[in-house]
Amino acid sequence: MSKQRIILELCKQLRLGTYMAEAYKTIKAETNEDFLISLLRVVVEERDIERKNRYLKLAGFDVIKTFANYSFDYVQLPEELSVDDLKECTFIENKQNLILFGKPGTGKTHLATAIGVEACRKGHRVAYYKTSRLVNDLVDAMASKNLKSIWKKLLNAKLVILDEWGYIPFEKTGTQLLFEVISECYEQRSVVITTNLPFNEWNTIFYDEKLTNAILDRMVHHGYLILHNGPSFRLAHSTMRA
Repeated sequence: MSKQRIILELCKQLRLGTYMAEAYKTIKAETNEDFLISLLRVVVEERDIERKNRYLKLAGFDVIKTFANYSFDYVQLPEELSVDDLKECTFIENKQNLILFGKPGTGKTHLATAIGVEACRKGHRVAYYKTSRLVNDLVDAMASKNLKSIWKKLLNAKLVILDEWGYIPFEKTGTQLLFEVISECYEQRSVVITTNLPFNEWNTIFYDEKLTNAILDRMVHHGYLILHNGPSFRLAHSTMRA
């Protein structure tokens, strides 16, 4: 067996990755210690890349969208929040929430996804859900007594994104489960919500007005409201335009 093959096999046994077997050839160092330090740095960097890519895959995004070419022309941010804050994900470190409000087609989902993708790239675990899908999954999991896997994903995340909040009304069980999600996230992790429903109409989608107020209270306490005031991007770029 060649030395290269032996190195590859040892790397596999130690779970160091095959990239280590290639990287050592390019490292130049004056001492054994310097060589080892450089080699271990390669391993650390590669594992960091693998971890971030794994977070991106596990987040559950419907479509990957980034800040590239995203326009903030019609996006109104509060004075305390800047575009750089969103791109740097500083609100996640502070366990703050974002509510992205506006008409359909104004870029809410794009922005929420871009924030989530950037969060993954910065080493944060993210859980992305269409709100109705999450509620349905929770209800089904509770019925089959298999809630553990969903809760594990939610509680491991530093950022939970609930897209299309308020598009479909929920019954009693769904409302209670969604309240539990928000309660578990409160002051423990950040939540991003996209919605076209004003706060005073949230009680139209939830079964219990008290739970609605409790959800809203937890979201706005450490939260920022981001307004999307522009025209529908989808309509403006529709192939069916007259």
